[in-house]
Amino acid sequence: MAIRNAFYAQSGGVTAVINASACGVIETARRHRNHIGSVYAGRNGIIGALTEDLIDTAQESDQAIAGLRHTPGGAFGSCRYKLKGLEESKAQYERLIEVFKAHDIGYFFYNGGGDSADTCLKVSQLSEKMGYPLCAIHIPKTVDNDLPITDNCPGFGSVAKYIAVSTREASFDVASMAATSTKIFVIEVMGRHAGWIAAAGGLAAGAEHDIPLVILFPEIPFDQTEFLAAVDERVKRYGYCSVVVSEGVKGADGKFLADAGIKDVFGHTQLGGVAPVIAALIKSSLGHRYHWAVADYLQRAARHIASRTDVEQAYGLGKAAVELALDGRNAVMPTIDRISDSPYRWKIGHADLSDVANVEKKMPREFISPDGFGITDACRAYLLPLIEGEDYPPYKDGLPNYVVLKNASVPKKLTSQFAV
Repeated sequence: MAIRNAFYAQSGGVTAVINASACGVIETARRHRNHIGSVYAGRNGIIGALTEDLIDTAQESDQAIAGLRHTPGGAFGSCRYKLKGLEESKAQYERLIEVFKAHDIGYFFYNGGGDSADTCLKVSQLSEKMGYPLCAIHIPKTVDNDLPITDNCPGFGSVAKYIAVSTREASFDVASMAATSTKIFVIEVMGRHAGWIAAAGGLAAGAEHDIPLVILFPEIPFDQTEFLAAVDERVKRYGYCSVVVSEGVKGADGKFLADAGIKDVFGHTQLGGVAPVIAALIKSSLGHRYHWAVADYLQRAARHIASRTDVEQAYGLGKAAVELALDGRNAVMPTIDRISDSPYRWKIGHADLSDVANVEKKMPREFISPDGFGITDACRAYLLPLIEGEDYPPYKDGLPNYVVLKNASVPKKLTSQFAV
């Protein structure tokens, strides 16, 4: 097998552990120098490939690469830039192959969610069509936990841990003040179509913590009357209530409660904040004082409280991606296969990208309580192992000491420019 270079890129919203996958890719590639030469990263994701703006990871020390395992964000920059169909975006795909040829790239590792899986599949198809040998492997990543086949997605476990912890701590705060002040706390979490993150808020309550919660899932159409009745019942019984609401909650008419009236770069409805909408509804209907919060970037950036399970799986999938490529696999995604819940055991598998691309995994109804406002024991059994364990980053002067890479550029070889 000839020695060829590898390309790695991060795509979409980053997570607390996406750099752990990058660490797994680069460290594993370095252990196979007889097959993989340099690992080039795309600066700002796939845009770096289109513009031939490549980063030479060989310029980073082993210590710096190891530090990626505990560093949040996207070390090489990410982007929201979707390549469409092969014919519709033919010039873009052909440009990718042109850049890969110029830099003798034989391995394509794309770290992202559903759109990235689709792009990776198309790159594989085009390379075959153009007669350019390229091994394309998708590395799963999404806090939304909505990729099919894999048991869960790297990034989700740490967000779930953050939301569960934050909901429990905020509920303790509200309980302290409820007699004379705030009775309602509303926390808004990510999740446009799937309520996995909202479900994690349900872990805040348990056998030792009887916390009154109401959870609003995208999978359950919002019913104002039933919702207000649920909140009112909990306030009367406990004196307060915490509400976990997914950004993607819709009414019976199918419209987002938080529709801001604009579109994002992918053409998706831009959601404008559902927490204040829900809080104001409670105030106007029930009269309770409230506080609300939007977890936003905090939930996906919180490496200081990352799940050890999540970190280990993110690294393991990056490592597995390289091993799959060296085994001659193409157009596949390494997956997490759950063996058992308790004790929690898992292994690495893989799935064909044709079975992954453009498929969205939502919360199964059996994971949502019959009234639509909580989680079931089956959901709890699924979620709890994913938030287990701590993997604290190193600290210096009281703050996490994260790695910042040099990100030295690879000299360009093409004379042509490409606008994105």
